[in-house]
Amino acid sequence: MNCPLCHGTGWRAHAVDGAERYSRCECWRQAAAQDLLAEARIPARYRRCDFGSLVTYPNEPMARAVRKARKFSDDFPVVDRGILLIGPPGIGKTHIAVSVLRTVVLKGLRGLYYDTRTLLWDLRSTFDPVTRSSKNDVLRPVMDADLLVLDDLGAERLTDWVEETMHLVVNTRYNDRRPTVFTSNYKDVTNDEDLNARAAIERPRDQEEPVSLRERVGFRMHSRLREMCEFLEYEGPDYRDFEHPPDADDLRQAWQERRPRRLPRRATTRPAVRATEGQLELGWPGGVADRSVGGRAGR
Repeated sequence: MNCPLCHGTGWRAHAVDGAERYSRCECWRQAAAQDLLAEARIPARYRRCDFGSLVTYPNEPMARAVRKARKFSDDFPVVDRGILLIGPPGIGKTHIAVSVLRTVVLKGLRGLYYDTRTLLWDLRSTFDPVTRSSKNDVLRPVMDADLLVLDDLGAERLTDWVEETMHLVVNTRYNDRRPTVFTSNYKDVTNDEDLNARAAIERPRDQEEPVSLRERVGFRMHSRLREMCEFLEYEGPDYRDFEHPPDADDLRQAWQERRPRRLPRRATTRPAVRATEGQLELGWPGGVADRSVGGRAGR
């Protein structure tokens, strides 16, 4: 059905100082925004996420993170720094990040979502060992997006290639003044003494998995993140622990009864032998597999 204002042309006529002028019709703007939203690569699980559907409860650090994220998306593109949402899995970090992305894209700006592991996988799959470069059609949209959401930062085991690739992406966007929204499950522990103390408590002797964001992404990357992002760290109950979608009362009660949470143990890349079963247990660098198609990581 054609728009009654522009009759399907996408242009509206209006008078300015007695002269007829034309401007884009609102129907054209809405259609263009929907096209940009379809190109943003938001996973199906999070496609309907926005600030209105985010269930909140009395939790001041989370409320602060939501306020900051709303202001960031409302002010965009007139912003100086990006955002890094930090906290354990299942507390709504991805929901908030996608809400920011949707708000920005619906303004008519180009945004892009990537899970960090998926981005690195796509770059590996197109990697040319001769030219030591990846196909431009993967990397260029990541560099050029007005807003990039990188979900689950630090989920990939840190190697020289991972560190260099992530630093290239982040540093290029920083130099081009293109903001980025990150999420991560790893706490921002920067003091070496605090880090050692936390590691002694939280990390089993046979587990070499880093427990801090700085360990997980590398010192150089962490320093750049500190410069380009506002760190918003909070905790809360895991939305996925409920048999039904939780409401504010469910979350408030779970938050009041909260117990300390930590990341699940991840396997290392070295094979190990189960002494009791005599079976070979191969490590998996990506951590514990998701429980459903499409994954649940990063929220």
